[in-house]
Amino acid sequence: MDKTLSAVGEGMPTGMRVALDALVTRDPRLAVIEAAAGPVPWRVRTPGFAGLLQIVVGQVISAQSAAAIWGRLAALPRALTPAGLLALPPEVLRGAGLSGFKAAHARALAAACLDGRLDLDALPGLDDAAAAAAITVVRGLGPWTAEVYLVFALGRVDVFPAGDVALAGAVADLFGLAERPGPRALRGLAEGWAPCRGLAARLLWHWWRYRTGRPSVDELRGNARAITPPAIS
Repeated sequence: MDKTLSAVGEGMPTGMRVALDALVTRDPRLAVIEAAAGPVPWRVRTPGFAGLLQIVVGQVISAQSAAAIWGRLAALPRALTPAGLLALPPEVLRGAGLSGFKAAHARALAAACLDGRLDLDALPGLDDAAAAAAITVVRGLGPWTAEVYLVFALGRVDVFPAGDVALAGAVADLFGLAERPGPRALRGLAEGWAPCRGLAARLLWHWWRYRTGRPSVDELRGNARAITPPAIS
Protein backbone atom coordinates (compact mmCIF):
# COMPACT_ATOMS: atom_id res chain seq x y z
CA MET A 1 0.00 0.00 0.00
CA ASP A 2 1.31 3.43 -0.95
CA LYS A 3 2.08 5.09 2.36
CA THR A 4 0.53 8.35 1.20
CA LEU A 5 -2.85 6.81 0.52
CA SER A 6 -5.64 6.62 3.04
CA ALA A 7 -5.73 3.89 5.61
CA VAL A 8 -9.21 2.43 5.20
CA GLY A 9 -11.07 -0.45 6.69
CA GLU A 10 -9.39 0.03 10.03
CA GLY A 11 -11.44 0.76 13.12
CA MET A 12 -12.46 4.29 13.89
CA PRO A 13 -10.59 5.71 16.91
CA THR A 14 -12.66 5.31 20.05
CA GLY A 15 -12.99 9.03 20.69
CA MET A 16 -14.17 9.64 17.15
CA ARG A 17 -16.70 6.82 17.42
CA VAL A 18 -18.14 8.33 20.58
CA ALA A 19 -18.36 11.77 18.93
CA LEU A 20 -19.96 10.33 15.80
CA ASP A 21 -22.57 8.46 17.83
CA ALA A 22 -23.37 11.68 19.70
CA LEU A 23 -23.72 13.54 16.40
CA VAL A 24 -26.18 10.98 15.04
CA THR A 25 -28.16 11.15 18.27
CA ARG A 26 -28.45 14.93 17.85
CA ASP A 27 -29.46 14.61 14.20
CA PRO A 28 -31.23 11.26 13.66
CA ARG A 29 -31.46 11.97 9.92
CA LEU A 30 -27.84 10.87 9.72
CA ALA A 31 -28.54 7.50 11.35
CA VAL A 32 -29.69 5.94 8.08
CA ILE A 33 -26.19 6.24 6.61
CA GLU A 34 -24.35 3.58 8.59
CA ALA A 35 -27.54 1.53 8.95
CA ALA A 36 -27.64 1.16 5.16
CA ALA A 37 -24.01 1.52 4.08
CA GLY A 38 -22.21 -0.04 7.04
CA PRO A 39 -19.56 1.53 9.26
CA VAL A 40 -17.75 4.60 7.98
CA PRO A 41 -14.24 3.59 6.88
CA TRP A 42 -11.71 5.67 8.77
CA ARG A 43 -9.72 7.22 5.95
CA VAL A 44 -6.56 9.16 6.76
CA ARG A 45 -3.79 10.78 4.78
CA THR A 46 -0.18 10.98 5.82
CA PRO A 47 0.49 14.60 6.90
CA GLY A 48 3.09 16.43 4.88
CA PHE A 49 3.95 17.23 1.30
CA ALA A 50 2.94 13.93 -0.29
CA GLY A 51 -0.42 13.86 1.46
CA LEU A 52 -1.26 17.39 0.35
CA LEU A 53 0.08 16.76 -3.16
CA GLN A 54 -2.28 13.80 -3.51
CA ILE A 55 -5.22 16.06 -2.72
CA VAL A 56 -4.00 18.58 -5.30
CA VAL A 57 -3.86 15.80 -7.89
CA GLY A 58 -7.48 14.94 -7.10
CA GLN A 59 -8.84 18.46 -7.54
CA VAL A 60 -11.78 18.71 -9.97
CA ILE A 61 -11.33 15.24 -11.52
CA SER A 62 -12.93 11.87 -10.95
CA ALA A 63 -11.61 9.40 -8.42
CA GLN A 64 -10.71 7.04 -11.27
CA SER A 65 -8.58 9.67 -12.99
CA ALA A 66 -7.01 10.78 -9.71
CA ALA A 67 -6.03 7.22 -8.80
CA ALA A 68 -4.46 6.60 -12.19
CA ILE A 69 -2.51 9.87 -12.21
CA TRP A 70 -1.39 9.45 -8.64
CA GLY A 71 -0.11 5.95 -9.33
CA ARG A 72 2.03 7.20 -12.20
CA LEU A 73 3.27 10.23 -10.28
CA ALA A 74 4.13 8.24 -7.15
CA ALA A 75 6.21 5.85 -9.28
CA LEU A 76 8.54 8.65 -10.41
CA PRO A 77 11.81 8.89 -8.47
CA ARG A 78 11.57 11.42 -5.60
CA ALA A 79 8.38 12.92 -7.06
CA LEU A 80 6.77 12.89 -3.63
CA THR A 81 9.34 15.30 -2.18
CA PRO A 82 9.34 19.04 -2.91
CA ALA A 83 12.85 19.13 -4.36
CA GLY A 84 12.31 15.95 -6.33
CA LEU A 85 9.09 17.16 -7.90
CA LEU A 86 10.62 20.50 -8.89
CA ALA A 87 13.47 18.64 -10.56
CA LEU A 88 11.10 16.80 -12.88
CA PRO A 89 10.81 18.30 -16.38
CA PRO A 90 7.33 19.53 -17.37
CA GLU A 91 7.01 16.81 -19.99
CA VAL A 92 7.48 14.15 -17.32
CA LEU A 93 4.66 15.59 -15.25
CA ARG A 94 2.48 15.73 -18.36
CA GLY A 95 3.37 12.12 -19.04
CA ALA A 96 2.09 11.21 -15.59
CA GLY A 97 -1.24 12.78 -16.53
CA LEU A 98 -1.02 16.20 -14.88
CA SER A 99 -2.57 19.01 -16.87
CA GLY A 100 -0.59 22.20 -17.31
CA PHE A 101 -2.58 23.90 -14.57
CA LYS A 102 -2.34 20.92 -12.22
CA ALA A 103 1.42 20.64 -12.77
CA ALA A 104 1.78 24.37 -12.05
CA HIS A 105 -0.16 23.99 -8.81
CA ALA A 106 1.93 21.00 -7.75
CA ARG A 107 5.13 22.90 -8.47
CA ALA A 108 3.80 25.95 -6.58
CA LEU A 109 3.16 23.71 -3.58
CA ALA A 110 6.66 22.25 -3.76
CA ALA A 111 8.25 25.69 -4.06
CA ALA A 112 6.26 27.04 -1.11
CA CYS A 113 7.37 24.12 1.04
CA LEU A 114 11.00 24.67 0.11
CA ASP A 115 11.11 28.45 0.56
CA GLY A 116 9.21 28.40 3.85
CA ARG A 117 6.02 30.13 2.73
CA LEU A 118 4.17 26.96 3.73
CA ASP A 119 5.39 25.16 6.84
CA LEU A 120 3.42 21.92 6.87
CA ASP A 121 4.99 20.86 10.16
CA ALA A 122 3.53 23.95 11.85
CA LEU A 123 -0.05 23.34 10.74
CA PRO A 124 -1.00 20.94 13.57
CA GLY A 125 -0.34 23.76 16.05
CA LEU A 126 -2.71 26.18 14.31
CA ASP A 127 -6.47 26.41 14.68
CA ASP A 128 -8.64 25.38 11.75
CA ALA A 129 -8.99 28.81 10.18
CA ALA A 130 -5.30 29.66 10.47
CA ALA A 131 -4.21 26.29 9.12
CA ALA A 132 -6.54 26.61 6.12
CA ALA A 133 -5.32 30.15 5.48
CA ALA A 134 -1.71 28.99 5.53
CA ILE A 135 -2.43 26.43 2.82
CA THR A 136 -4.46 28.71 0.59
CA VAL A 137 -1.63 31.21 0.19
CA VAL A 138 -0.21 28.75 -2.35
CA ARG A 139 -1.32 29.32 -5.92
CA GLY A 140 -3.97 26.80 -6.97
CA LEU A 141 -4.73 25.58 -3.44
CA GLY A 142 -8.18 26.82 -2.50
CA PRO A 143 -10.48 26.23 0.46
CA TRP A 144 -11.55 22.76 -0.71
CA THR A 145 -7.97 21.52 -0.86
CA ALA A 146 -7.13 23.00 2.51
CA GLU A 147 -10.24 21.68 4.22
CA VAL A 148 -9.88 18.16 2.83
CA TYR A 149 -6.28 18.13 4.07
CA LEU A 150 -7.38 19.28 7.52
CA VAL A 151 -10.01 16.54 7.73
CA PHE A 152 -7.98 13.60 6.47
CA ALA A 153 -4.36 14.49 7.27
CA LEU A 154 -4.74 16.48 10.48
CA GLY A 155 -7.84 14.74 11.79
CA ARG A 156 -9.82 17.93 12.37
CA VAL A 157 -13.35 17.00 13.41
CA ASP A 158 -15.11 20.33 12.84
CA VAL A 159 -14.00 21.23 9.30
CA PHE A 160 -16.61 20.94 6.56
CA PRO A 161 -15.53 21.31 2.88
CA ALA A 162 -18.70 23.07 1.76
CA GLY A 163 -17.45 23.39 -1.81
CA ASP A 164 -17.37 19.62 -2.30
CA VAL A 165 -19.88 18.50 -4.95
CA ALA A 166 -20.19 15.01 -3.49
CA LEU A 167 -21.21 16.43 -0.12
CA ALA A 168 -23.81 18.60 -1.84
CA GLY A 169 -25.10 15.58 -3.73
CA ALA A 170 -25.25 13.48 -0.59
CA VAL A 171 -27.21 16.14 1.30
CA ALA A 172 -29.68 16.56 -1.57
CA ASP A 173 -30.21 12.82 -1.83
CA LEU A 174 -30.38 12.09 1.90
CA PHE A 175 -32.72 14.97 2.70
CA GLY A 176 -34.83 14.74 -0.46
CA LEU A 177 -33.97 18.20 -1.75
CA ALA A 178 -35.04 19.27 -5.22
CA GLU A 179 -31.50 20.39 -6.10
CA ARG A 180 -28.02 20.33 -4.67
CA PRO A 181 -27.35 23.12 -2.19
CA GLY A 182 -24.64 25.59 -3.07
CA PRO A 183 -21.56 26.06 -0.86
CA ARG A 184 -23.10 28.87 1.20
CA ALA A 185 -26.29 26.92 1.88
CA LEU A 186 -24.33 23.77 2.59
CA ARG A 187 -22.06 25.55 5.04
CA GLY A 188 -25.10 27.01 6.78
CA LEU A 189 -26.70 23.58 7.07
CA ALA A 190 -23.49 22.14 8.49
CA GLU A 191 -23.49 24.68 11.31
CA GLY A 192 -26.06 22.48 13.01
CA TRP A 193 -23.46 19.70 13.18
CA ALA A 194 -20.81 21.74 14.99
CA PRO A 195 -18.49 20.88 16.66
CA CYS A 196 -18.38 17.68 14.59
CA ARG A 197 -18.83 18.98 11.05
CA GLY A 198 -15.84 17.00 9.83
CA LEU A 199 -17.41 13.80 11.10
CA ALA A 200 -20.68 14.74 9.41
CA ALA A 201 -18.73 15.19 6.17
CA ARG A 202 -17.24 11.71 6.54
CA LEU A 203 -20.73 10.29 6.98
CA LEU A 204 -22.05 12.12 3.93
CA TRP A 205 -19.14 11.06 1.71
CA HIS A 206 -19.80 7.51 2.82
CA TRP A 207 -23.47 7.89 1.85
CA TRP A 208 -22.60 9.32 -1.55
CA ARG A 209 -20.25 6.45 -2.38
CA TYR A 210 -22.90 3.98 -1.25
CA ARG A 211 -25.73 5.56 -3.19
CA THR A 212 -23.81 6.18 -6.42
CA GLY A 213 -21.40 3.27 -6.37
CA ARG A 214 -18.56 5.69 -7.06
CA PRO A 215 -15.44 4.45 -5.31
CA SER A 216 -12.93 6.60 -3.49
CA VAL A 217 -9.35 6.83 -4.70
CA ASP A 218 -8.43 4.36 -1.98
CA GLU A 219 -10.99 1.79 -3.05
CA LEU A 220 -9.65 2.03 -6.58
CA ARG A 221 -6.21 1.20 -5.22
CA GLY A 222 -7.68 -1.90 -3.58
CA ASN A 223 -7.68 -0.68 0.00
CA ALA A 224 -11.36 -0.98 0.94
CA ARG A 225 -14.19 -3.44 0.60
CA ALA A 226 -16.65 -2.99 -2.23
CA ILE A 227 -20.27 -2.12 -1.51
CA THR A 228 -23.31 -2.64 -3.70
CA PRO A 229 -25.40 0.51 -3.91
CA PRO A 230 -29.10 0.88 -4.56
CA ALA A 231 -30.22 2.83 -7.60
CA ILE A 232 -30.12 6.60 -7.49
CA SER A 233 -31.66 8.95 -10.02
